[in-house]
Amino acid sequence: MTTRRIVVVQAGLGQPSTTRLLAERLANAFEDALLERGEETEVTFVDLREHAHDLANTLLTGFATGRLREALDAVRDADAVIAVTPVFQASYSGLFKTFVDVLDDGALRGTPVLMAATAGTARHSLVLEHAMRPMFAYLKAITVPTGVFAASEDWGTGGTVDTGLSNRITVAAAELADLVTGGGGRAAKASNAPQVDEFADPVPFEDLLAR
Repeated sequence: MTTRRIVVVQAGLGQPSTTRLLAERLANAFEDALLERGEETEVTFVDLREHAHDLANTLLTGFATGRLREALDAVRDADAVIAVTPVFQASYSGLFKTFVDVLDDGALRGTPVLMAATAGTARHSLVLEHAMRPMFAYLKAITVPTGVFAASEDWGTGGTVDTGLSNRITVAAAELADLVTGGGGRAAKASNAPQVDEFADPVPFEDLLAR
């Protein structure tokens, strides 16, 4: 039976937090979806609150060491990534973005990514589309069509979830499993074809005006 490596990156600050809880629900749903397809998972959780100081040091020195280096390598080598962030000031958290900033060049190229976010109100639900999806597109990741957003009202007592959130989790996990098992994703990342930087030779603004 094939075993897929999945890395769950979550930027929750509390312990416990709804961000971590959502990350666990997504990981479990993905494991179930892969089992239905005859495959197993090896899940690694990266809790960014544990790496906060190392992330700051890496920004200053340019070098990641220790457990942070292990986390970055795990993301680079993953067959799929689940990325979950709380929403601060209408966007992903600074801790989450700092981790993305120190990723190795090309670390997420061709990697299937399931995006998710948590917030106190559903008014922030578009953060998945206006902030997270463009960022992962820039990193050349392959994002699943369904992003999962969870507001405070989506959670019940004891960590239960309402039917709408549960359905979104199931659908997104299935989409991620389809990407992982469908022959795409990491194949693009492993390609030896040269990568072209479309911004390496821009057309001078004067030439554009002349046209």
